Amino acid sequence: MAIFLGSIADDYTGASDLANTLTKNGLRTVQTVGIPDPALALPDVDAVVVSLKIRSVPASDAVTAAASAERWLRQLGAGHVLYKICSTFDSTDAGNIGPVTEALSDAAGGGVVLVTPAFPETGRTVYLGHLFVGGQPLNESPLKDHPLNPMHDANLVRVLTRQSRNVVGLIDLTTIAAGPGAVKARLDSFRTAGITAVIADAIFERDLETLGEVALETPVSTGASGLGLGLARALVRSGRISSGGATTTDAIRPVGGLSAVVAGSCSKATLHQLDIAERSMPVLRLDPERLLAGPDEIAAAISWAGDRISAGPVVVAASAAPETVSRLQSLYGREATGHAIETATSIIATELVERGVRRLVVAGGETSGAAVDRLAIPAFLIGPEIAPGVPVLRTVGNAQGDMLLALKSGNFGGEDFFAAALAMMH
Repeated sequence: MAIFLGSIADDYTGASDLANTLTKNGLRTVQTVGIPDPALALPDVDAVVVSLKIRSVPASDAVTAAASAERWLRQLGAGHVLYKICSTFDSTDAGNIGPVTEALSDAAGGGVVLVTPAFPETGRTVYLGHLFVGGQPLNESPLKDHPLNPMHDANLVRVLTRQSRNVVGLIDLTTIAAGPGAVKARLDSFRTAGITAVIADAIFERDLETLGEVALETPVSTGASGLGLGLARALVRSGRISSGGATTTDAIRPVGGLSAVVAGSCSKATLHQLDIAERSMPVLRLDPERLLAGPDEIAAAISWAGDRISAGPVVVAASAAPETVSRLQSLYGREATGHAIETATSIIATELVERGVRRLVVAGGETSGAAVDRLAIPAFLIGPEIAPGVPVLRTVGNAQGDMLLALKSGNFGGEDFFAAALAMMH
């Protein structure tokens, strides 16, 4: 097996978002959970996305995990490796975007790394180095209240500089609009000046196509799924992809079994989706403070779901309003609060699978990562898109047999996402 494009994703929902984008743009793609066991036979594909859980871990741990994934992807033949980050750039001043980008660049021999979280399809755009979310500056959007990484600065040059050893540059929209030649010339000038990472503006998909063409000629880039779109289209235009395009038919063959939703995200979008879901299916809202107190809340949730699940899909949610999360974090600590919610939701998801669930929707990046880890799923085939950035995933090499999943980033999906996702899983 030899691939053209490798990617290292900093969380599991972001990985499925990227894998979905690559598939839609013509690349046969598989998503692995970490570096898989060598005995696992992966399908013949054009791109591999390695799912890691390194967005909010200590920077040194993120660098170690990403470096191992990069070496494995190079062994598979990847000429370019994309470090896939969230389109909202959520991170702290300690990282992990800067440290991982620098480590991957060093491993590939240096050079200038293009960095952009732009993904216009999902309302993420970058102009003069500032990130906008649905037309709002990042620091005025709901991400200012992110429970793990609140974002209070829309200027990504400043944000990345605080995480990096070196000066960070900017390639503005005027340069990008002038085409790949102009971008390459600007990169050359940055390289001469000793700058190793540059934030790139992007407002339209054509900007991402330009950036993808330029990035493909370098060993490493950092960005959201929008940059993956640009890289995929550049690969297809280059003639190196001869598969005739990606197909998602095999990924959605029926699996039967029961269905459920588990939510841990505290985003405004997920909270509204839960309100809508309550109109058509049973929803249990857990008390996050009781989850921190002990296992009784988990046991009660499993019992509640077990009594209802044979009659149709159920929803179990540990989601809470930002002010509730902030209060718990002040009482118990940010890390302990997040860990308790992730652990609880992953245990509940696993117990539901033990009871026959084969169609599972998980909301929240950290929640999804914890659930997939506890279920020990090694890889996924990418199916059709449920909502922008969220595909149906079919397990590969799973001990419980074939399952269909959807791993949703907290802010993704329309108000009826949960019902729409379950409707696509047969």
